[in-house]
Order: sequence, then structure tokens, then C-alpha cells
Amino acid sequence: MQSLTWYLRRLRAMSPGELVWRVRSVARDAVDRIRFPAIRASADQCAWADEFEARGPEFRIAEVAPGAWSAAPPESCEAQWVLRLRECADRLCGNRLSFFDQTDVSMGTSIDWNRDVKNAVRAPLLFAPGVDYRDVRRNGDCKFVWEPNRHHQLVVLGRAYRATGDVRYAKTVAAQLESWLDACPFGLGMNWRSGLELAIRLINWVWVLDLIGPARVVGRELQRRILRSVELHVWEIRRKYSAGSSANNHLIGEAAGVFVAASYFTGLPNRRTLAAEAKSILEREIESQTHDDGGTREQALGYQMFVMGLLLAAGSAGSATGDSFRPSFWRRMRAMAEFLESMCPQGNPLALYGDADDGYALDLNGSPRACRTILEWVAVFGGDLHARDGELSHWLPRAAFGSAPELAGFHGATAPVRSRQFAESGYVLLANADSDSRNQASLLFDCGELGYGALAAHGHADALSFTLRAFGKDVFVDPGTYDYFTYPQWRQYFRGTRAHNTIMVDDLDQSEMLGLFLWGKRANVRLIDLSLTADGGCIVAEHDGYQRLSDPVTHRRTMTLSGRRRLLTISDEIDARGAHDISIHFHIGEGLRVSRSGERSVVVDAGDGRIELRLDPRLELALVTGGEDPIIGWISRGYHRKTPITTVVGRCRGEGRLRLFTEIMLLPGGAEKGGLAGHASGVPAAASVA
Repeated sequence: MQSLTWYLRRLRAMSPGELVWRVRSVARDAVDRIRFPAIRASADQCAWADEFEARGPEFRIAEVAPGAWSAAPPESCEAQWVLRLRECADRLCGNRLSFFDQTDVSMGTSIDWNRDVKNAVRAPLLFAPGVDYRDVRRNGDCKFVWEPNRHHQLVVLGRAYRATGDVRYAKTVAAQLESWLDACPFGLGMNWRSGLELAIRLINWVWVLDLIGPARVVGRELQRRILRSVELHVWEIRRKYSAGSSANNHLIGEAAGVFVAASYFTGLPNRRTLAAEAKSILEREIESQTHDDGGTREQALGYQMFVMGLLLAAGSAGSATGDSFRPSFWRRMRAMAEFLESMCPQGNPLALYGDADDGYALDLNGSPRACRTILEWVAVFGGDLHARDGELSHWLPRAAFGSAPELAGFHGATAPVRSRQFAESGYVLLANADSDSRNQASLLFDCGELGYGALAAHGHADALSFTLRAFGKDVFVDPGTYDYFTYPQWRQYFRGTRAHNTIMVDDLDQSEMLGLFLWGKRANVRLIDLSLTADGGCIVAEHDGYQRLSDPVTHRRTMTLSGRRRLLTISDEIDARGAHDISIHFHIGEGLRVSRSGERSVVVDAGDGRIELRLDPRLELALVTGGEDPIIGWISRGYHRKTPITTVVGRCRGEGRLRLFTEIMLLPGGAEKGGLAGHASGVPAAASVA
């Protein structure tokens, strides 16, 4: 349960208009509690079911005839992805799912849709608005309840049916849908608690119903129940569209779900009004929630991919049904795609800035969270008919190919890495343009705001932090997110300043944490100077996050990358009057070998090269791996997955103005023979301090 203090802080973050909206929401929920029994009593009645059955599939998503791929040569690309797809679908037929840190976990002979399988807690079937989704002890971790109920696995089964003609996969879809309807009555339990969850489920229902349509495994009664549930999903989302400080990616997801459903189910009552309203929201929010340079205002790169998937799902529906989005929508989508392409050049893993929870809209190729998948989906709308993905293009509506001229010429993750500034988003990319990718180095520097709106819910206290990729490896990394609700101390660490490659003063975060998704006083960043070159560049910026101290402190950082000299230099200026404890952190990617090479220097073995890190002589150096008291030396590449890494920590006690210099040398050719006796980052399970 949330404390009274949290609620008061949350209220202070709201505008008067939002307060009115929330009061009305409380009143609406009170009325709903009285009238929902009558609504549930008619939950299986659907006047437009016969019309849907007569109409048949509308999207024409998959034009691959059932069984067409079964005769493909074994060595062909198509046969390989069909084989992988069949293996995955076979596990799903046995109710074995993989999500977050749960790998091939058995959901039982009959899936308990309201159970958190990790914590073995079953969320009660209470009036949905009254279910506290943050109360892990009583209701389980909502993320572990919601994820299987997004029904991504049903689309995987639908793809497997279309690719192989094996009706067993389609029958499993029908059985799971019927099981879900039995276990999750309208308005009750965790699975009716969030409009975003309803919307993602709707998108997946549309696609899977279209995919398994030719199998005719959904009987008349089950179809009627599904269609009535669709109607209730749409009704519930539409009347509770997120607003105020909650109108972030949730609003985009909610509108995308309504638009996709209203586009597909042409018999849905008031469907034209629903589609037009949802489309208007999406066209507005793509611009209000992203900067002109294409970066998300949430300052969370994982959520940018999530939002792009939702928008592309809606764009596919619009193209398939002749209700295309306006040109400004696609121009902003292009900016978002080019931004994302710079964040993961040549399809490399995305830097982990800000929150991420593994969310995605659809699984159309087995890699729904890969940058390359999203970027190639965008390329399809631009007319790229030579998709490099072996499966993705088969499931997209034919009408989508080339339907957005504003995206013409965009080909996915193909652009060469180069130095550039994203002024509105607050990121700077410094890179040397070596033709040999193994010798390329790229540095991503964060000089943006904390996050979006009054809550900045998904932002991290990472001002003036950076990540570095060199010799094809992530050398200095952003540690990610790990958890939202189950482990508050880990949530605090991963979004805090100690978890990022920047300066920490007096062991305090740059911005003030007030809750799991709420910030108080924030660090504001000012860009002072910037010069970009073909082999790197120089950036100077400062933040005022520590001005809130009794003795105010300003942190100014200068970073210079010279690819020609293979050198990165960092100057950190601490402007204060009194004495303060100063610490600087460098989080090193998992799998890289780290060793001391001197009293204040370390060497990192990156395979095709090595990195020498030399700290200022005034700093006392320590190496920490997998520390838990305090927490430090971890990376999370996915929700509820974490791995120990080595963190280099430099500490000193400074008084007045202090300038600390760090030198990082990038030396090609690997470490000298016998020169690295250190441990592999991420291997030790216990903390080690040298």
C-alpha cells in the first residue's frame, strides 16, 4: 500500500485540471461498482457477432497459404525461421512460456491467468479499480500477472499455424482464449486494472484472429464471447483514456488498441467514431510525446521502441483498411526511426538510458524487442521491398509496403555511425568514422532533462553520464532498469546516480526520488559548448542537481573524443565552497576482463582492442563486482534479469573548487600477451573489492 506521504507528493505534481479529472474518475468508479453486476450479466451477448462471421477476415495480414512453407528447401532462410517458429509454438502448446526472467516456465495444464508465477501469488478477482497493483505481497507483481495476459504468445501460435498449416496451433489459440474468458470476467481482477494492458491484448487478439481465420476453430459461441469482450475492452479503455501526468506511453498504447480494434471489427458499435477519435489522439501524441529530433520526451530509450511498435501496429491497421495517417505522423515517425538508428548503429544493442520493462506491441518475427525489427518495420512503410528479416515482411499487410512516402529511402539499421547532436532530446553522439567497424568508437552523452511531464516517471538520475562502445563491444554501459515493484531497493539503485557513469556528490542522487515513478527536485542540465568532428568532438555541459545542498554544488563536465589519437579525456569540475565527498563511477560491460594496471589505472580487454582507464591522482580507486551493501556493480539487460559487472569507483574528499581529470586510451590489437590477469566482469557471484 502507498503511504499518505506518497499520495500527498503525487497530488502536488498534478495540475488543477488533472485533480478535477481524478475526482471524476473516483466518482465514476464508485458508480461502476454498483452497476457492473448488470453489465457482467450480459457479458456474452453480442448483437454484431453474426455480421463479423459473415464478413470474414478484414486485414488480410498473412497472405501465406496454410502449408505453403512446409515444402521449402531445408537450407532456405524461410525454412529456418519456420523451424524456429514451430519449436517455439510446440512449447506454447504445452503451456510453456518465456517472459522476463522466466524461461520456458510451465504455466500448468490449465493456465491460471490471474497468478504471478514467480512469486506464487494469485491476484484476487475483486472489483478491478480497487486492486492495488503495487501491493506485491497481496496481489503479486502486476508485471508478472499482466505479461502472459497480453497474449503475445497467441500471435506466435497464429504465425505457426499459417506458416505450417498445422491446425493444432490454431486449436491451442482457441482453447487459451476460451480459458481466458472463463478466468477473467469483465471488470474483475488485475487483468482489467490497466487500460494499457487491455489495449495490448486487443492488438494481439486482432492479429491472431486474422491469422487463424482459415482454420475455423473458433465456434459460434466462443466467437460471440470474444466479440463481446472486445466491445467491453474498447468501452473500458475509451472512457478511461489516460490524462494529465499519466498521459505518457499509456495514452498512446490505449489509443492504438482502440484504433486497431475499431479498424478490424467493422461491426463494432460506433466504430467509425472510435477509430477517428483514437487516430486523432495518436496523431497528436506522436508529436507531443516526442521531440522534433525524434527522441522520446520520456528520456527512456526502451520506451521509445515500445511506443514505435504501438504506432506501427496502428499504422498497419490504417494502411490495411484505407484509413492512413496524415503525412505529419509519418514525418515524425521518420525522425523517431533516424534517432533510434543512431542509438543502435548497424543494429547494435540499444543503450539502456532510462526505464525499460521489455514491453512490445507484437511479436512478428521472434525478435520483437530488437532495434532492427522496429527499424525494418518502418522501412516497409517507406517502400523497402528488400527486407533483411526472413519473416517480418510476410506478416505485414501488403497495403503497408510503400504506403508512407515520407519514409521513402529509409532502409533500417544501415546508416554509418557519425557524430551528431540531438539538441531537443539532450543527447550528443561523438564517433570516429573508421571504415573498419572493429576500430570504431562511439560515445553517447546525456545532457537532457530528467523525464516527461510532472512525474518524469521513467527518467533516471543520469545527468552528464555517458556510454562508450569500442572495438565492437559495450565498454562503459548504462546498467538498465531491472525492477519496478518487487524490490524497492534495487529500483532505487538502477535509477539512481550511483548506477551511472557520472559524478556523485555526498552519496546523494542528482535528483530527488519521491516514489517508484515520482521525482521531486530535479537536476537541470545546461549545454555550454559543443564541437563535432569526423573522428569525435568535444562537449561541455553542467547540471544544478546539487544546488539543493546547504553548500550548493555545480558539476561541469568536459568530454573530448579523438579517434585519430584514440583518446577520450574527461574533465570534471566541482564548484563548491565547503568540503564534499566526491565519487566517480565507470560501469564496465559484462564479459569484459578488467585488471588493475597501476595504483589509479585499470585495463579492460575488449577482444579486438583494449581500453586503459587512468583516474586523477587525487582519487582512490576501487573495483567492485556484484556489490550488495551498497548495491553497485550490476547490469540489467532485461526486466528482472541482472548480471554482476565490474564498476570502477574513484573517491576523494574535496574542498572548494575541484577539477578531476580522467584519461581513457583506446588501443587496437587486444591486450598484450599475459598482460591481463584480472577477472572477467560479471563472473563472480559475490562482491569483491580491490
